[in-house]
Amino acid sequence: MSGDAQPTIAMLQTSSLTSVVQQEIERRILGGELAPGDKLIEAALAEALGVSRGPVREAFRMLEQAGLLRQEKNRGVFVRQLNIDEAMEIYELRAMMDEVVARQLALVISAEQLQQLRGLVEAMTEAAGSADADRYHRLNLQFHDALIGFGGNRKLTLVYRRLINELSLFRRMNLDDAGQLPVSAAEHRAIVEAIARGDAEAAGRAMRAHVTDSRSRTLRHHRAASAAPAMASVAAPNPAREPPSPGPSGPLPQTQPQPRRPPARPVRPSPPSTTASRSERR
Repeated sequence: MSGDAQPTIAMLQTSSLTSVVQQEIERRILGGELAPGDKLIEAALAEALGVSRGPVREAFRMLEQAGLLRQEKNRGVFVRQLNIDEAMEIYELRAMMDEVVARQLALVISAEQLQQLRGLVEAMTEAAGSADADRYHRLNLQFHDALIGFGGNRKLTLVYRRLINELSLFRRMNLDDAGQLPVSAAEHRAIVEAIARGDAEAAGRAMRAHVTDSRSRTLRHHRAASAAPAMASVAAPNPAREPPSPGPSGPLPQTQPQPRRPPARPVRPSPPSTTASRSERR
């Protein structure tokens, strides 16, 4: 083997390792194992994954570009926290992109692609029936990724996947509500059936309604979660209003009333003198 080939092989091995590490960290984030705000320790991850720290460091950089991590100087690497305003903006972009893709697929989708979508919807329905939120979440991501991939626009796919990554934790919060899973599955089925009929108008309308409903659920859950701590603080007893606790040997002793003193008599001012001084009479 020539010396020139060795660096190339080393680069391929490093690149392959980086890709594997990136996919594993991404899986943990999207699966909820790593929560927003969690700090990632480079050395610990390298040891856990059985790789050197180089691929982990490069995976951090790539995941930061993908919108899943953030690096803070002198502090480390953290799972990114998306605020509610950013989430609402992403939903608005998603609604537009998903509607366009659904309309397009209603006109050009192949039988094989349609079969794949129907298979995903059936699997989602089964997961919803068994209240398996983890499996449903994975299938939901696969469904939307398949739709955008079938559209064939590579630039749109890259932008869309980044937005989905950023939004994944908020969407996961929606799907953690087991009662919501059958509703979500029915929405996906309506989208697929409209695409299968070749009805571009209905497909676009069903897709936009699905994203809009998901946006509303996200906002509703966020408000409920934000209100919970405030309600708890209102319901908590006020220590200042609680009666005094008994002492170690029983109730607190009663204080003896102090005898009342009679009110002091007011001092009356002396009446002004009506006798003129001797000098005045003169």
